[in-house]
Amino acid sequence: MAAVDRRSAKYAAAMTSVKREQLQLRIETQRNPVADDVSALFAVIRPILEGLLHALKADVVAEVGGRDNVKLKMLPRLRRPGDGDCGICFEYAVHDAVRRGDPLVTERVAEALKICRVPGDAMASILFGAEKTGSQQIIATAQDTLNDESVLLYGSAGRPVKLKKHITGIAEAFRRPAARDALPSSVSGVWKADLFLGTTDEHKWVGTTVKIQPRDLEPARGLRVGIHPVKQGESDKPRKDAKRPSLVLCPLLHDGSFMEVFFTGWILVQQFLAADARLPKEVALPRPADRQIAKELEARREFPVVDIIEALAPLAQPELLETSAGDTEVELTRGEEPEVEAVVAPVARNI
Repeated sequence: MAAVDRRSAKYAAAMTSVKREQLQLRIETQRNPVADDVSALFAVIRPILEGLLHALKADVVAEVGGRDNVKLKMLPRLRRPGDGDCGICFEYAVHDAVRRGDPLVTERVAEALKICRVPGDAMASILFGAEKTGSQQIIATAQDTLNDESVLLYGSAGRPVKLKKHITGIAEAFRRPAARDALPSSVSGVWKADLFLGTTDEHKWVGTTVKIQPRDLEPARGLRVGIHPVKQGESDKPRKDAKRPSLVLCPLLHDGSFMEVFFTGWILVQQFLAADARLPKEVALPRPADRQIAKELEARREFPVVDIIEALAPLAQPELLETSAGDTEVELTRGEEPEVEAVVAPVARNI
């Protein structure tokens, strides 16, 4: 009982000095499925560019006036390639695929959520990005996606945790190791989540880890789903992990499926940046479709990356998303300033 009291006291201390700020909330609702392979490739390039942009070191970005001012031609010059870049972009791509309702991803995620006993049909994803490999990324904890009844299912006996109540503490625990003891013991490792997957009609959510290498999946209290590319020779069926019983594995297929599209887009972007944001030689991108996309990027090299990401949306598929915008209130602890001015709250098309 004393340990519980100490944990409660630490959590209460972590939640002191709360400051409220207004944040723009953009709700993007998917209207149609992705139409074809080329549209899917354009779609996956957008989160890859976004992931690379937010993988830039903050001090480097500050030299050019912030991320909104980083032009595409500057991305290969400001970027220092790292081993974690592909994994960061993979997280963004999976989140974006759920947001768009890409059936190559959502159908498999739906199976994993079913194993976790998550009810509902309106699948959604909250990107819980944070500082990785020394860089600052988006923390998109769309508060208006959650309500007071939104709960985090953690897969063991006990009362579900109210996610909205603890979301600020979870973000604090990521940034400050000392704050991790303040989390409820049942979800003490949920700060390791990359996404929160769930349903907006039933308000049930699960912490999700997304790794480009299956061996990097680590169980933690509060994590329920592990998304990764399917490994050769292993089952591609969403299932409970025999070695890590707390995790439900959700492998994404390769041949003719999402991982093939993702890696094709990743290779295309890497070759484009290696050519100084210009059309690479034909030997680097021999496929006509890839070269067409590279030409579209080259034509926009003088524009900021954030504007290009937005401009590519119609190329991914016209009328794919319906966007509404508004303001929401967020809470800041310990006098911190907001790291982002806008949050995307995805609402995927029902499957």
